[in-house]
Amino acid sequence: MATATALPIPDFFNPAKVAEVWRVPYQERAAQARQWAQHYQIPPASDDPQRTILLLTDVQNTFCLPEFELFVPGAVADNQRLCRFIYTHLAQISEIIVTLDTHTASQIFHPLFWVNPAGEHPLPLTTITLQDVEEGYWQPNPHLLSSLPLGDLASLQTYARHYVAQLAAKGRFPLTIWPYHSMLGGIGHALVSAVEEACFFHTVARQQQTRIELKGSHPLTENYSVLRPEVSHDPQGRPLGAVNRALIEHLLAGDRLIIAGQAKSHCVAWTVADLLREIQQRDAQLAQRVYLLEDCMSPVVVPGVVDFSEAANAAFAEFAAAGINRISTSSVPWNL
Repeated sequence: MATATALPIPDFFNPAKVAEVWRVPYQERAAQARQWAQHYQIPPASDDPQRTILLLTDVQNTFCLPEFELFVPGAVADNQRLCRFIYTHLAQISEIIVTLDTHTASQIFHPLFWVNPAGEHPLPLTTITLQDVEEGYWQPNPHLLSSLPLGDLASLQTYARHYVAQLAAKGRFPLTIWPYHSMLGGIGHALVSAVEEACFFHTVARQQQTRIELKGSHPLTENYSVLRPEVSHDPQGRPLGAVNRALIEHLLAGDRLIIAGQAKSHCVAWTVADLLREIQQRDAQLAQRVYLLEDCMSPVVVPGVVDFSEAANAAFAEFAAAGINRISTSSVPWNL
């Protein structure tokens, strides 16, 4: 690694602005990043003898800012710590990869997709079960056929039953109807401004482009994990979305992989679970290269409605038992 010394945090970083949306002054930050690298003798990432990848899961306004659609309590403080981590470990982080949850209105987990016999759409946080679909309480919206890759209403209805049945059979979360969120082209889809700024600063200082991975755009399946969809095939066995093999290979080729982001109970947990499945099929020892930065992530909690804290804790206990490391920004074992 480039150095084992923690770097200072640039003066422009303002923790109070982590909860706000603003424009990153790219030209100014680029000049500062070049000066920073020169002053602290930070080499290009291509010179790193060991490659450390930082994977940031869905650090987007829609999940991380209090006034947005699916705010994860704790996300603002998580991102304050995350930004500090990026700046102080700038010389150790070889590459940053960000995932972006990417949606449109007519997807299977949004209200518009479903109707009841009265023509009403489900409210956000409604759970749709196999029984609901079989009894006709919730049915797919026939007016969306022209927006979906299905030919007729019968196929759409068959698919809807298949989808919720597959979730139950695979032991996944039941189908939850989420508020419209991470809408492609909208402000909620964007990275948190302070995190985008830190990634840009890293890109220029280390001369290593931040890699962006979009996920979740297929209308007929959820995509909590960036590595694979929740349901991968339709009733005829045709694939709905490809496994992200290129990203899997890239992540496993690094010497260290640090994972942070939102939400701990959903997109982070499912991504780690999918990666661990790949690791166990190849070499269980590879799990020791993975580090979960737990004070830079939080579970989904909607007070009085749903709390996924226990599910997150159970998943992370299983990850640790398989050899994956659980760390915090104050306990990075290979550096400070």
